[in-house]
Formats: sequence, C-alpha cells, structure tokens
Amino acid sequence: MKDVVKIALAGFGTVGTGLAKILKENKEWIKKRTGKEIVISKILVKDLNKPRTLIPHPNTIFVDTPEALFQDNDWDILVELIGGIDLPYQLITKALKLGKSVVTANKALLSMKGKDLLKLAETQNVGLYFEASVGGGIPIIQTLKESLSGNKIKAITGILNGTANYILTEMSQNELTFAEALKQAQEKGYAEADPSLDIKGIDAAHKLTILIFLAHGVVYTLEKLWVKGIENIETQDISFAKELGYVFKLIARVKEKSGHLQAGVFPALLPQKHILAKVDGPFNAILVQGNAVGPIMLYGQGAGDLPTGSAVLADVISLIKNNYAPNNTGFIESPFKDANILDNVSVVCEHYFRFQVLDKPGVLSALSGIMGEHNISIAQAIQKAQNKKKGVPIVFLTHRASLGDVEKAINEINRFDFVLQPTVHYPIIH
Repeated sequence: MKDVVKIALAGFGTVGTGLAKILKENKEWIKKRTGKEIVISKILVKDLNKPRTLIPHPNTIFVDTPEALFQDNDWDILVELIGGIDLPYQLITKALKLGKSVVTANKALLSMKGKDLLKLAETQNVGLYFEASVGGGIPIIQTLKESLSGNKIKAITGILNGTANYILTEMSQNELTFAEALKQAQEKGYAEADPSLDIKGIDAAHKLTILIFLAHGVVYTLEKLWVKGIENIETQDISFAKELGYVFKLIARVKEKSGHLQAGVFPALLPQKHILAKVDGPFNAILVQGNAVGPIMLYGQGAGDLPTGSAVLADVISLIKNNYAPNNTGFIESPFKDANILDNVSVVCEHYFRFQVLDKPGVLSALSGIMGEHNISIAQAIQKAQNKKKGVPIVFLTHRASLGDVEKAINEINRFDFVLQPTVHYPIIH
C-alpha cells in the first residue's frame, strides 16, 4: 500500500471545499489514524477561470471536462459531489468499470440508480460508499451497515430535511407564515432559490429509500413511497397543534409489520415530549428501533461544508483502512429484491382534523356521525369562534384509525354544503 492516497474530486462547491478544508486542517491527525496522506490530486469544475482562495494541495490540477479527469487515472478514489443524475452516473460508472472505488453524497442518484451502481461495484469488487448522502455529518449509513448489523430493524423515524425543519420551527416558535419562514430560510442559506425538493418532501424521500435498503435489504422505489410536503401547512394548524400539546414535523418513516414494510414522508403532529419534537432549526435526527438494541437516536447537522465533508472523508478513510475491501451495503451479497409493501391505507394511527364550516346547528353532530360511520372515534374536539362569513374552524383529535377509513370519511365530509374548505388532516405520531 502506498503512503499517499490520491482523490479525483468531481465538484468543488460547498461540500468539496469542506472536504479540502478538513484534509488541510487535520492532515497530521489523519496520518495518525491511517498511516497515509490523503491528497486531492484532480478537481473537475465548471469554470477554470473562477478565482479560488482554497487550493487543496500544491500539485492539485483543476480540469473542466470528464475526459481530463480520467486522462491518466493516476488517482485511487473518485469523490463525486456534483449533484444531479446524468453526469454523476456517467462518472461513477466509468470509475467503477476502471476498478476505482467511489465515494458520493448524491442521494437523488442513489435513490434512482443505486441498484445498478451497487451491482456494478459488486461485480468489480470495489467500494461505492455514500455516508454523506443521508443526514450530512450524522453517521447513519455506517451505523446501519456495521454497528447494528446484528439487529433486525423494526422501525426508522427521522427528520431528514433541515430546510423543512427550519421552516416548521420558525412557524411554531416565532409564528411566521410558511412564506415568511421560507424566505428567511433562503436568506440564511438553508433553502435553495428553488426549494421544491425540500418543501415537497422529495429530498427526504430520496434519503428514506437509501435507509430502507440498508436497514431491510430490499428496494423500495421512490414511486411507491407516500410523499407529502409541508407547503400547505397553515399557521392556524400550527397554533391548534401547540394548544393541544403537539408540534409539526416533516417525518420520514418506515415500519416493519409481519414481513411487510410501510413507508412514507409526511407532515405529522408529534407530542411535545417526543424526542424528535425537540429537534429544531436546520438539524436532523434519526430514531432507529432495533429488535436487540432497542431505540437509539442519532442527531446532528444535516448539511453544511464541514459536517458533510466529514462524512465524505469518513468513507475515504474506511476504504483505505480496510485496504479497499468493500462493504457497500452491509450484506455479503447485495440484496436487490423489491420490498413487500403494505399499502398505506392500512396504516393505523391517531389523527388531527380541521374542518372550516358554517356556524349553524347540527354541523358538529353531522361531522361526528360521518366519523363514527367510518370507524373513527373522536378523542377531543375544539370549536373556535371566527368571522361567520369565513366560517368557524372545528378541530378533532381522534383515537387510532386507519388511513383508508380517514380518506373515505374526508371524501364524504367534503361534499357537505356547510364545509367551506377542503378538510385538513395530519397523522399523529407517538
């Protein structure tokens, strides 16, 4: 084994510069850990003329084409930090076919093309590592692959998107509207100019499919996930939740039930005492339930240059310390069977409903009657006086009921002429 490990780096944005900073600052410490010096030898960038204050190493070469990156292949590991699908897929595929190990933070690519790439890596007997793809600096991938490898994972419940969590925190604690909280998140750099992937739950869904694969050894495709975002959450629902002792969170969840999986990403109410309810701002947290270890939670910064760069570097170090012997999935042979999926209409939990209705006699009894006909038992009801032209809000908290029964009840209730707006509904998670 040589004393210098060379990295070909694709992308030199936030995470790439974070990786370079850590390699510079912790150079001697890394040598103590690995016995080697890790050097970024080539960097693929869009613009060679862009001024750069950080040069990773005196011998680092900047290139602007994939061909130049692969010109002499005088490097050991490809680190892909570009983002997107097509170009990263081409780069990673080429590197794996050349017998080079790869480290990536690209959760969208892994969610969509991970099965193919992991099969190729297995065929070539090289590493494809992706700690930074979920949870930023939180070591959830390594935990599932190795630390919990002796456990059957019963459930994973997580806050996997810091942008959405920041917005909901600001709406709850500072009474901002969704639009105000989103604008503030963008100003602070927590949200992109186009925040769609974050606020619609797609980013968290990408990450959840990766966690399902590692925890359960099956493929649960994005198209089969129940995904709902936070963009329609209103301040009055935030206020009602707080009054009732709950907080809103965008939850990514998978549960095992009789050999089948139920999974989705959705806004939910959590009791204020719930451990995930205390995760505020741009932070992430992942609660894992193992059949032997019980519940454990990993918490930390879900994005950023140094936290995510730390996760990328951890993968590089894992590869070189193990002499490049790959442990890509935590299984002897990568399992690629499709998940046995239990339809989400059978999910049973407590529920929050808000109805905006005309203030007239018989409305409350009509609503509760429909709920009862669909096996939904009301645990608590609140009615607030409001402008009669806009109607009054009525809030129900229910005992446990299936999502299928909830959907049927909502469809029937929304047809009443005294219902002024579509019914608002959110699950309650304990």
